[in-house]
Amino acid sequence: MTALAAASHPRRPAGFAVRLSNPALLLLPAALFLGFIYLLPVVDLFRISVSGPTWSTFFERVFSVPLYWDALVRTMQISLTVATLCLLLGYPTALLIRRTSGIARILVTAGVLLPYFIAILIRTYAWMVLLGRNGPVNKLLTGLGLLGEPAQFLFNRGTVLLGMTAVLLPIMVLSIYSSVSRLDVALPRAAQASGAGPIATFWRILLPLTLPGMGAGFLLVFVAALGFFITPTLLGGPGDQMFAMHIVQQADFIGSEGFLQALAVVLLIITLLFVALAGHFLGFSFIWGGGQLAEGQPRPATAHEAVPTPQRRLLAGVADRVGWPALRLLSRLNPAWGRWTVILLGGAVIATLILPILVVMVISFSSASYLTFPPPGLSLRWYEKFFSDPNWMEAFWKSSVIAATSAIISVTLGASAAMGIVRSEIRGKSIIMLLLVSPVIVPPVVLGLSLYSLFLRFDLVGTIWGLASAHAIGGIPLVVIIVSAALQGVDRRLEQAAALHGAPPLTVFRTVTLPAIAPGLAAAAFFAFLHSFDELVLSLFLSSAQLKTLPLMLWADINYQLNPVLAVVSSLEVLLVVIGLALAGPVLARTRAGA
Repeated sequence: MTALAAASHPRRPAGFAVRLSNPALLLLPAALFLGFIYLLPVVDLFRISVSGPTWSTFFERVFSVPLYWDALVRTMQISLTVATLCLLLGYPTALLIRRTSGIARILVTAGVLLPYFIAILIRTYAWMVLLGRNGPVNKLLTGLGLLGEPAQFLFNRGTVLLGMTAVLLPIMVLSIYSSVSRLDVALPRAAQASGAGPIATFWRILLPLTLPGMGAGFLLVFVAALGFFITPTLLGGPGDQMFAMHIVQQADFIGSEGFLQALAVVLLIITLLFVALAGHFLGFSFIWGGGQLAEGQPRPATAHEAVPTPQRRLLAGVADRVGWPALRLLSRLNPAWGRWTVILLGGAVIATLILPILVVMVISFSSASYLTFPPPGLSLRWYEKFFSDPNWMEAFWKSSVIAATSAIISVTLGASAAMGIVRSEIRGKSIIMLLLVSPVIVPPVVLGLSLYSLFLRFDLVGTIWGLASAHAIGGIPLVVIIVSAALQGVDRRLEQAAALHGAPPLTVFRTVTLPAIAPGLAAAAFFAFLHSFDELVLSLFLSSAQLKTLPLMLWADINYQLNPVLAVVSSLEVLLVVIGLALAGPVLARTRAGA
């Protein structure tokens, strides 16, 4: 009936009111905010790096001075090693999540998700406690007689690799699991029914189908590791300095303008080149975990590609003469070997992620006046000290105010942008989504340095509004991703039915859409709050002596003294993360159900 009525009237040009009802306009607030406070400072960073008559010497210095060139090469090596370790350890962990069910799957998944949302500073501090001279590792080894005295496990390359791998491993596990969870369980069964052993089934079916998730996880970990600053500083020695650490150090020198920006631009360009390379092969949706990783893969082969080249014939011959006999030989192994390998490796990964956090939580109740494990007795003295210390409490409340303000900004702009990108018919949604979530790939030291110049001009350095706005740059992508997932789970027919019965757009949103996405909004708000509450690197650039946040207090204490008060803060953060995961449960379950 509605269609007949519409057909009986001539089509008229859309009026101004109709144009205003276009959901694409909801993208404007986030676009204007990010354009001014994110893109403009980054562009200005490039401008400063190439301004002046001697700008080229700055870039020449980066690549010619051994201190910076060696740090750049070292950063690439460490990042590549960490990404490889995460891939080797993350794959069996993702398979373990897939193969478990019931309460076991809930526990294993929680073991991955919980560390993922805990601040990097807290997780690095946990490793300092675990590997310290009075930590449980030294206590265990000396107790077993393997060491005569406590060893120095900290401040070396191995500890840096261990710490960074533990911090970034959840990203890899979640990326691979996104591919593993979409597999049709009938495919491996069909292969085994056709006579293929477990090794051949893995090599020919499971591995190719999970390559997109593996590639996305590898590149996300690698790109994140390029800008790492906190973990190498706390766990590494003088020979383990990464490139981002030199940017922070140069920021303390007044006369380093120009060269400082050149350092940041080099790191940013390298990061963007790898992201562009990844986007070419995987599609840029790998950044936000979208379900379009295989968009560019299934396409008809061209005539040129259909003709086997000499290289392809050679590889095919090697596969036939070497690969298949090797697979047949390995397939004689008992299938239990594969199951137990997944269980043992996956279990070891979960223990590695959770154990440091549990140790820190136990230490927070220690009666000792210094860090030691196991504690000589249980006491609430450090909780009393934290809540009675005016400096800690002032930092706590300032961080809370800044985080709440940042969360309001992030949810307001991010939810509006998510509505605009999901509900509109605008073209180029992938490009728009890429711009909205691109702050997650920019190294924090580069973003902090670029913001510092802008905030100086507007007198925002050391202000609550300034820090909240800066933190919202990273909070908006979180909100957009979570709310977009929640919106995609809403039945559009309910909204259309309400509109057909005369409800205006705002009424439809208030009565139909908002109740449906409320769990997603709650989760997005909490994680935006948590992101700001934990933010350290931007605060290092944009805070002042009068405005110290809780992460800055933690940073100062970790660098100069280690005491159980830090364990108290860590334990409180774990509690906050557990609350956030409980809020996020409904939207995460809905996302998995719709996948």
